Amino acid sequence: MNIVINLNKDYGITSHDAVTAVKKLLKVRKAGHAGTLDPIATGLLLVCTNEATKIAPFLSGLDKEYIMIMKLGESTDTYDSEGKVTKKFEISNLKFKIEDVKKIIQRFTGEIEQIPPMYSAIKVSGKPLYKLARAGVEVERKPRKVMINAVEISAFEPPLVTIKVSCSKGTYMRSLCNDIGEALGAGAHMTGLIRTRIGNFTIGNSALISELPHKTESLCSIDAALKHLPEIKLEGDAFKRAQNGNSVIPPIPPLVKGGWGDLKVGEGGFIRLKDSDGRLFGIGKVVGDSIKIERLIKI
Repeated sequence: MNIVINLNKDYGITSHDAVTAVKKLLKVRKAGHAGTLDPIATGLLLVCTNEATKIAPFLSGLDKEYIMIMKLGESTDTYDSEGKVTKKFEISNLKFKIEDVKKIIQRFTGEIEQIPPMYSAIKVSGKPLYKLARAGVEVERKPRKVMINAVEISAFEPPLVTIKVSCSKGTYMRSLCNDIGEALGAGAHMTGLIRTRIGNFTIGNSALISELPHKTESLCSIDAALKHLPEIKLEGDAFKRAQNGNSVIPPIPPLVKGGWGDLKVGEGGFIRLKDSDGRLFGIGKVVGDSIKIERLIKI
């Protein structure tokens, strides 16, 4: 079973535990996920099985959408409701208007810099930050550039504000919530989070662990999971070289959908490699006029 599962992760379990449950349920040899989701969060977690684990890095970089609930008036050390309150504001003294909050939130669109939370899996000198945080050690974290494509308020019932966010990979929603609270001068922490989209995967076609494997619309082939990448057919010697892991120069004119000149390879220059019958056999990277083989896939 070489598939990508569009899983709707349950509340309270880690991404690792979700993968373990899927692995046992489907009795697959190997499984992994394409992007961590915190235990407090629910929603999309892409689980890759067997040969599909090879494509996880090509899925983790896809843009994502979230619905996040913020509670104004309190900051916590974890930036979510699981942590200890570090600052508290009297919400009745903060006369929030939706227009004012909208203006502040719009500051966080486009390319921004985020400082990752201490309670995160990022490693410093080989140690995860969350372990240092639990030991009472705080270290300096370097800001990271992320892209917020869009952010909008979908519900406004102070102290609770629900926002919808479209963003790049690597965006910490807890940090975004904390930063918005700081900008409002009121503090804020995250009380709920749902990941609703990863690239072309949507929550409408996802399945809970309890619904597997019967909810077939949540099961995706490797080729379909990579449909955000353009494709090229390789034949003859070019196909043989690629199958052996060697770089190839496509024939002229190349058999590329849309033509080589119009080929939009996107971030990283990755491309699906197919044989003469249209079967996926690998992933390549366009480097100049040649294709470097990144992954060979046996299906």
